[in-house]
Amino acid sequence: MAGPLIGTEQAHLLRLTDSGLARVDSFETVAGREAWYTPWGDPADVRSIAVAADGTIYVNVHVGGVARSRDGGASWAPTVDIEADVHQVLAHPSRAEVVLVAAAEGLGVSQDGGDAWQFASTGLHAHYMRAVAVAGEHVLISASTGFHGRRSAIYRKRLEGGTRFERCAEGLPKWFDDNIDTACLAAAGSVVVFGTSDGQVFRSVDAGEHWELRIKGLPPVACVGLLT
Repeated sequence: MAGPLIGTEQAHLLRLTDSGLARVDSFETVAGREAWYTPWGDPADVRSIAVAADGTIYVNVHVGGVARSRDGGASWAPTVDIEADVHQVLAHPSRAEVVLVAAAEGLGVSQDGGDAWQFASTGLHAHYMRAVAVAGEHVLISASTGFHGRRSAIYRKRLEGGTRFERCAEGLPKWFDDNIDTACLAAAGSVVVFGTSDGQVFRSVDAGEHWELRIKGLPPVACVGLLT
C-alpha cells in the first residue's frame, strides 16, 4: 500500500493515491478505538505519524495512544496505554526497533517496536511533554507544567544509559511562556532546531548542548524540519 498518509480530525487516516485521497478503512477498526477521547469532549484526532526504518507505521491519536501497522496499513494494533496521553510519536531514524513518545506522563521509549514501554522524567521540572527528537546519541524533549504551557523548557539525555534529563540552558531563555509543540522540535545528526509560538527559531549544532537564536519576529511557528 504505497502513498503518503494523512491524519485528520476525528481520527481518520487518508492515503494519497494516483486517483486522489482514499480513506484507510483498516484504521477505522483499530482495537480500542471506541475508547479514544479528548478531555474537552470532542472526538479524538490524529496528532502525529512516524515511519520506522523497516517500514512499520505508527499513528498517534490524541487521546488514543499509538496504533501500529507492520503490513503497510492493511491492519493495525494498539501499543502504548491510552492514558499516557501521547502528543507525539517518533521512530528512531536508524534503529527500527526503537520508538519514542512525548506524553503527559513523560518520555516513553520502546526497544521492541512498541510492545513494551518505559517512561522517564527524572531531572525534569515537570513531566508534561509535547515534542521529541533524536540527535545522534541524545534524545531531546520539550517539557512544561501542563496544557497551557507555562514554564516550558528543552531538555536532553542520552538515549542509551542516560538516567537523568539535563536542562538545555546555554543560549536559551530560562523559560518559554508556551509549549514547544508537536512538530516544532526536529533534529538531523547533531543539528537540532525548534520554533516557538512567539515566532522565534533556535538552533544547536552539538545535539542541544549549546544554542543560538537564528530567527525572530515570525508568526507563531507551527512546524520545523531539517533537510538532509
